[in-house]
Amino acid sequence: MTITRNVKGLLGTKLGMTQVWDADNKLIPVTVVQAEPNVVTQLRSAEADGYTAVQIAYGQIDPRKVTKPLAGHFEKAGVTPRRHVVELRTADSADYTLGQDVTVEVFEAGQKVDVVGNTKGKGFAGAMKRHGFSGVGASHGAHKNHRKPGSVGGASTPGRVFKGQRLPGRMGNVRQTTQNLTLHGVDVEKNLLLIKGAVPGPRGQVVLVRTAVKGA
Repeated sequence: MTITRNVKGLLGTKLGMTQVWDADNKLIPVTVVQAEPNVVTQLRSAEADGYTAVQIAYGQIDPRKVTKPLAGHFEKAGVTPRRHVVELRTADSADYTLGQDVTVEVFEAGQKVDVVGNTKGKGFAGAMKRHGFSGVGASHGAHKNHRKPGSVGGASTPGRVFKGQRLPGRMGNVRQTTQNLTLHGVDVEKNLLLIKGAVPGPRGQVVLVRTAVKGA
């Protein structure tokens, strides 16, 4: 597989949202991501692996909680074990070295980024909350079915509920990518990324910030 794009990325922790003033005195809502230096733990090459990529790791972990295969993997890279690992397919993997620190300096203010994370978990939710159903009238004959989804199937034919039918169930806590967000600012001293708008997940969620796939 030939990869032609140079992709930069960092794992970081979502701290929450705030607002800042821009050059035109407009109030901009931004998400603050704390991206401590990531470390390179593996390099992929077209000759050995069939594609080019760089693997980065982030977050501290008690070495006693790391499995032996993973401990050996980190030892081979010459770094201490980390909690989170991600692989970025990029054409410039040869420019990295094992054990190298990757900091927020790989990004610059104004560029477009994609943010990958897990959405907030909502638990078991009904059809109105989960799918936006209108429900049943509040009165005029409605009796104890104000929030019910209604019929979910046909009669004896087809005699079953079709796959994909929108039903109550567990909502949220799924992997989601928000694309083409503007990187409003980069604070190198504090290892902070200020991203315009909202990103997936609650405060404290680990997210991946990477070069935008579209519109970069």
